[in-house]
Amino acid sequence: MMKMVRTHKASVHMLFIIIIIMLFNIFPPCQSYPELEILHSIKTSFNDPLKSLSNWNSSLHFCQWNGVSCHNSSSSHVVKIELSGKNLSGKISDKIFQLSYLEYIDLSNNQLFGEIPAGNFSSCLSLKYLNLSNNNFTGPLPPCVSNSKLETFDLSNNMISGKIPENIGLLSELKILDFGGNVLEGRIPSSITNITNLEFLTLASNQLTGEIPRGLGQMKKLRWIYLGYNNLSGEIPKEIGELTCLYHLDLVYNNLTGEIPFSFGNLTNLQFLFLYLNSLTGPIPKSIFNLKKLISLDLSGNFFSGEIPDELMSQLRNLEVLHLFSNNFTGKIPSSLSYFPRLQYLQLWSNRFHGEIPKDLGRYNNLTVVDLSSNFLTGKIPQGICESGRLIKLIMFSNSIEGEIPERLGTHCKSLQRIRLQNNNLSGKLSLDFTQLPRVYFLDLSGNNLVGEIGKWKWNMQALQMLNLARNKFSGQLPDSFGSKKLENLDLSGNDFSGVIPSSIGEFSELVELKLNDNKLSGKIPNEISLCKKLVTLALSHNQLNGEIPPSLSDLPVLGQLDLSQNQFSGEIPRKLGAVGSLVQVNVSYNHLHGRLPSTGAFLVINSSAVAGNIDLCGGDENTGLPPCKSGRRPPWWFFLTCLVSFLFTFALAGFIIIIVMKRRKEPDLIKSTMNNIEDGMTSSWELQFLNSKASKSISIKDILSSPKEENLINRGRTGTSYKGTSTISNFQFVAKVLTDDVNSFSTNLERIHDHPNIVKLIATCKGSGKGRILVYEYIQGKDLKEGIRGLNWDGRLKVGIGVAKAIRHLHWYCSPSSVVVGDLSLHKVIVDDIKGEARLRFSLSKLQPVLGDKKCFISSAYTAPETRESKVVTDKSDIYSLGIMLIELLTGRNPTDSEIFGILHENIVEWARYCYSDCHLDTWVDQIIRIDALQNQNQIVETMNLALQCTASDPNARPSAIDVVKRLELVATGSSRTTTCALVSKCFFN
Repeated sequence: MMKMVRTHKASVHMLFIIIIIMLFNIFPPCQSYPELEILHSIKTSFNDPLKSLSNWNSSLHFCQWNGVSCHNSSSSHVVKIELSGKNLSGKISDKIFQLSYLEYIDLSNNQLFGEIPAGNFSSCLSLKYLNLSNNNFTGPLPPCVSNSKLETFDLSNNMISGKIPENIGLLSELKILDFGGNVLEGRIPSSITNITNLEFLTLASNQLTGEIPRGLGQMKKLRWIYLGYNNLSGEIPKEIGELTCLYHLDLVYNNLTGEIPFSFGNLTNLQFLFLYLNSLTGPIPKSIFNLKKLISLDLSGNFFSGEIPDELMSQLRNLEVLHLFSNNFTGKIPSSLSYFPRLQYLQLWSNRFHGEIPKDLGRYNNLTVVDLSSNFLTGKIPQGICESGRLIKLIMFSNSIEGEIPERLGTHCKSLQRIRLQNNNLSGKLSLDFTQLPRVYFLDLSGNNLVGEIGKWKWNMQALQMLNLARNKFSGQLPDSFGSKKLENLDLSGNDFSGVIPSSIGEFSELVELKLNDNKLSGKIPNEISLCKKLVTLALSHNQLNGEIPPSLSDLPVLGQLDLSQNQFSGEIPRKLGAVGSLVQVNVSYNHLHGRLPSTGAFLVINSSAVAGNIDLCGGDENTGLPPCKSGRRPPWWFFLTCLVSFLFTFALAGFIIIIVMKRRKEPDLIKSTMNNIEDGMTSSWELQFLNSKASKSISIKDILSSPKEENLINRGRTGTSYKGTSTISNFQFVAKVLTDDVNSFSTNLERIHDHPNIVKLIATCKGSGKGRILVYEYIQGKDLKEGIRGLNWDGRLKVGIGVAKAIRHLHWYCSPSSVVVGDLSLHKVIVDDIKGEARLRFSLSKLQPVLGDKKCFISSAYTAPETRESKVVTDKSDIYSLGIMLIELLTGRNPTDSEIFGILHENIVEWARYCYSDCHLDTWVDQIIRIDALQNQNQIVETMNLALQCTASDPNARPSAIDVVKRLELVATGSSRTTTCALVSKCFFN
């Protein structure tokens, strides 16, 4: 009996186990759906423009799908999904975390957005690797669970907000934690110190506050700490000194105070120590000099003080980078630095160092950059400073350095690109070799005691863009050339130059600033100066120049400052000079000018000091202090001159009409057909479709068809001819564009495409009975950006950049069912309205053709992405490239189509801008017109250039999305962006 009971119990027990196994198989943990169905759901949630998921179909087993890996060929369980850099967009499916065997997810470097699904994330316990970095995710961080196996957790460079979860310490298996580049706020939770296996911790570029947790000292395996670019405060915890495995410590750009802990001397494996841009004080602790593995030490932008002991400094022989600039260090520069064989970057500027520069500096180093400016240094420039043959920057301005410029600079420093030795006590002559340095683009020797007749030599500085020799004792005639046609800034003021201004000045077509004041120049201003079309500042005061002021000065389209005072000029001030709209400052005082002061432009607000000393000058208001001009009868010859001018004007007008008629005859056949159709009065044969219901009450088809007349012509372009029209019903103004292309069908999505405040609205479409087509747009009162960029300050340019980016974002993301690309974005395609200063993108129907597969409309230009030039296929990433070019143009004022200005070192404007940005000096690339703004908005300008270079990355997948560009530009505009890569923005501008 007992045996039967036992048998029965065993049977029940076995049945129970079988049922459990069946239930387990039916409802496995973390998997509510079969894996195949989950993968299809993941594919459906993604927009896949590169077709990376094209083989995710039933023809293959899902273990063979792109980016999907299983345990082995015989297993059907997915363990890995790797889809990094595939240009995927859309929201991430929450079902991805229902794959119960999944160990590895990498969706980084895509355009995914929305919140990270939290519900299923916390229950998927097999996951070891999760990388969602470089996307557009928002919302809070997903929750943490105690039994997680997660080892790598990378959510960097998104827009994730909120606080770091207090229970972050539950992720006890983590080795890599990277939340950098988001908008996280609040304190760093103390529980993070429970993750004792953590090796890499990155929370940089957020908005974190509070103190650094002292418990970090418990995390003995930490090798990398990056907490920079936050708002952390308090002192640096001394407990960090207990992390003996640490080789990289970066706490930059916070509000940290106090001294460097003495315990840092225990970090014997430390190679990189970055503490710049805080409020740290005190001397460098002696223990730091025990860190013999240190490669890079950057303590710049703090309040450190004291001397640097030479005998202790000598122990850091592995140093490659030493940045101590912008502190309060005193004493002498340690001579032991001369014997650091790997030292490349030495920047000690803006301290209180005194004494001589170590005489062997450079002789045994691999120096690339030396910046010792703004100290109290004396003695001479070391002869062997260029011995490595790699020196690019030599910057020693604002010291008391004396003696001659070493001849070896000219013979051994062919690598030099930037030389700044101004405001010292240098003397002697420049050597001939010094004026032949091939790569120098920036040379400033002003404010010294240099002598010699430099006009006798043939300069050959082919890369030269900025030359300042002001306030020296140079004499003789001005050089005819400096060997460079890229020269932008030329300042030779405050010397003893004599003779005339050479006519070769007109060869400097890139010249923005010309200062020849305070010399002994004579003769007339050469008319060739009018060839310098980019000239903004012209200073010729305190010379002996004579003759009349050339009327050709009024041909300088962006001239802003003109100083001709203290010379011998005679005659009248040219009337046309008052018509130069960009001119804001004029000084013609103390000459021999006579006649009436122009009553337009800058002369309307000119003050008395700017016109004084001209006895026979008259006119202007009471502020000028000039007497009123006497009225008189016009001489007899005036009548004959008027008749002659009238005859010539009539003759010119007749010629113009003939040219227009001839052009009309050469118009494309389709336009002629359309125009003939209109002129025949065939209004009944035209079909009018309004895309804006309000406009249907303000404009008629008769208004549209009567607008294409020569007197209404706006422009002729590749895609058609545009005319301005006015409604007879309501005086509503519009633009009628007669198309050159035969577009047989109109997209039903046009209204959605043009429904954006930064896109010129398409009001209606007209189709004729033949092939004639007319598009009707709203009329915007304003200039296109190519014409109006010179009149925009920095705020205006940033506003325009944001507007264009928003327009592209709308086209790429919100014109469903399919995105739309611009294809040929340039300054000509943007109108800046006169009222609000808003950018309006001119986007016509023809722009849809690249999306529809018609490649005939493709045109390669300087704005065209490299991959598009090769494939002739326009994508959303090529639009981002064009937007990047536009941002560079807004920042620099450079024309990307003029390849000659970038010289032999740079293939195009992108390479030039990338080089200038890496050089980290705004004054070499920022547009001179916004230079004053640049002084006040340095962070914004550096951030925008950084973004522009990301937009023009050679790898399309590395470029941000339009959504990300808008987000970044708006952060720049509000001052919230904190991703500046230059060590110190003020250093970037002034050195």
